[in-house]
Amino acid sequence: MVDVSQHELVPEHTVLEDDELEEVLTEYNIDRTDLPKIKHNDAALPDDAAVGDVIRIVRDSRTTDQSVVYRLVVE
Repeated sequence: MVDVSQHELVPEHTVLEDDELEEVLTEYNIDRTDLPKIKHNDAALPDDAAVGDVIRIVRDSRTTDQSVVYRLVVE
């Protein structure tokens, strides 16, 4: 079986710690539920991701070198 999360085309996914999450929510002046969603069974999620966690996704970008987005894990 292939581990999709380790494929070279899948961007880096990491679970945010509580202090990092508070900084992001404060910076954007939003609540956790305002974030875009990602399903808990998405193959790219880290093994330790649980429903309610917020994931940081770092993608390569042609214009800004890297693009950072955040997603809330839902059922």
